[in-house]
Amino acid sequence: MFKSIFSKYITVFMLIIVISFVALVGIITSTVNRYSETAKSGLVEGTARSVSLYLEDRLSHTGLSDFSSYIILNEPDISAVMRVITANSSDITILITDTAGNIIYYADSVTARVNTGVGIPKTLMDELMTGVEISQLDYLEGVFERRHMIYAVPVYNPNNYICGAVFVCSASVTLSDLLEAMIKTILVASLWIMIAALIAVYFISEMVIGPLKNMSRAAKSFAAGRFDVRVPVRGSDEVAELAVAFNNMAESLANLENMRNTFMANVSHDLRTPMTTIAGFIDGIVAGAIPPDKHEYYLGIIASEVRRLSRLVASLLDISRMQAGDRKFSMSRFDICEMTRQILISFEQKIDAKRLEVEFECEHEYMAVKADRDAIYQILYNICDNAVKFSREGGVLRVTIMRYKEKKLLISVFNEGQGIPPEDVPFVFERFYKSDKSRGLDKAGVGLGLFISKTIILAHNQDIWVRSNYGKNCEFCFTLEEDTVQSGHSRDN
Repeated sequence: MFKSIFSKYITVFMLIIVISFVALVGIITSTVNRYSETAKSGLVEGTARSVSLYLEDRLSHTGLSDFSSYIILNEPDISAVMRVITANSSDITILITDTAGNIIYYADSVTARVNTGVGIPKTLMDELMTGVEISQLDYLEGVFERRHMIYAVPVYNPNNYICGAVFVCSASVTLSDLLEAMIKTILVASLWIMIAALIAVYFISEMVIGPLKNMSRAAKSFAAGRFDVRVPVRGSDEVAELAVAFNNMAESLANLENMRNTFMANVSHDLRTPMTTIAGFIDGIVAGAIPPDKHEYYLGIIASEVRRLSRLVASLLDISRMQAGDRKFSMSRFDICEMTRQILISFEQKIDAKRLEVEFECEHEYMAVKADRDAIYQILYNICDNAVKFSREGGVLRVTIMRYKEKKLLISVFNEGQGIPPEDVPFVFERFYKSDKSRGLDKAGVGLGLFISKTIILAHNQDIWVRSNYGKNCEFCFTLEEDTVQSGHSRDN
């Protein structure tokens, strides 16, 4: 139904205006009606009583006993008084009747006459003859063409007998005209508001739709493999924030694509090189080009290259399992200090070759954590391997384990070396990232170790981060859940 944001906006605006118009007309009509009815009710009631008292007073000063005769004989005087009464109320009509309901005098703002030949309904007169006053909306059957607000009071003669009645009637012509004028005014105002809303919605929707169209075009470019397109950012509203987030996503996609391309090149190199080496040595052995006394040496090289290929495939499979959610972690309690000592000992030859100064600081002799033992070993081994690999000759390698926050331990691996360029720090834990792009120091790595480490740490609901002072040192830190029951005690507990 709605194919564009503009159509949705304009429909909502129009509905709001129409509903507001209907509600406003209803409220105004109800309010004006109540006010008018109250005001006119008081007016006709007061007028009817005033005329009745006037007639009773005049009757008391005359010798006439017949009420109709009195009205006819004194019509000029009565009309003069009626003109004064109706002068300020153009919609008031005054009727004077005898006890039978015959209208013997009729006066409004225009005319005054006697013996009209029209009568008041008998049921109404019978009620008046009981001495009650009547207030109602009625046509008076033949007197008026539409309903009037009527107030009727009986007239008493000097002997205190009812001799007639006074009817004061007010039409609703003025009220209808007022309401009609008000509704027309509101309708015209609503039409202008609709036009203004249409123009405003058009420009507002364009402000929103423009950036969205840019994002749509950019998304299509991304789908085609072009990640250099960016969305212009204007202002600081939510749409601008979305544009910024979109551009950040594009930047991440571009970086990811670059790293993927680098990864493919690295993997191709890492696969091609050992396979070429393996094939060459095997062909040499089979063809007899390599003497028998050298077979063992070259078979050792072949075995080393096979293990290298195995590590690469294992890393790729590990990532695939974690992304698919197939890798399950077995949580257990173990001493992280002891694990770290074992890992450092395993690097003894590499450490000695670089003449590194190793510092190991553990807040307690025994500090227990609750985690997957094999996964944490993999993380710590990878980080220590990188630290040794990228340390400068004679530099410091420092591993620190301490309490960090409530129920958490901090494991820090610090090394003195080249460090990581500032522009590369945000991408250290991304897939396929390699800071040593020349492959001079890291010939075996393919840029998956830190990504795997981060994935494992996040699966443990913990944190991992890096601090680099480029050209001087680098420090990798991660947290683990502390086993507070056993940590800080002896290993026998």
